[in-house]
Amino acid sequence: MVKLFLQSIAIAPTTTASRCSSWFLSHSLKRCRSISSTTITLPKASKIKSASAQMSSTTQFTFGPYKIDAKEVFYSTPLSYAMVNLRPLLPGNVLVCSRREAKRFADLTADETTDLWLTAQKVGKQLESYHKGSSTTFAIQDGPEAGQTVPHVHIHVLPRKAGDFEKNDEIYDAIEVKEKELQQKLDLDKERKDRSLEEMNQEADQYRSLFL
Repeated sequence: MVKLFLQSIAIAPTTTASRCSSWFLSHSLKRCRSISSTTITLPKASKIKSASAQMSSTTQFTFGPYKIDAKEVFYSTPLSYAMVNLRPLLPGNVLVCSRREAKRFADLTADETTDLWLTAQKVGKQLESYHKGSSTTFAIQDGPEAGQTVPHVHIHVLPRKAGDFEKNDEIYDAIEVKEKELQQKLDLDKERKDRSLEEMNQEADQYRSLFL
């Protein structure tokens, strides 16, 4: 009698473990079949694109005291943005600005300074290639005596080609002239006699595609 009882104790754990293993395997297979038969629906690319476009069109940009239409902005980060120019000096002449209205270069934080120049580097590389240039001029006018007319830190980015200026240093005089014109033409509430918003939007769309 004792012998039979001991044999039943020895056999029981094995039997129980076997039954548990069988149940767990069966249950897991059922769950796997259930998961494999589930269809995961991803949002369509068109919906993602339209949502992105909607977010971009509602973003507010300012350049000093002036309002900037989001359609003129073709690239942005949380700290910087790049916009097309009202009257470009050369093809691809754009402005890279700080998102925050900082008047002087020294007013930027370390993060803003880094982001501004990294954005200018990225924009310059893409536009130089797009316009088949061979060099790029990056110019910043820091303060009114340096030629800055809009009190907001910005970098002029100009793709360059051989012979675009007879003397290379003449470009800086030309930038100063354009800077003064920029101040007079920027306000969206005033009538523009230069490029229309539609023309600028078309150019921004072309550049925007370079950063997708």
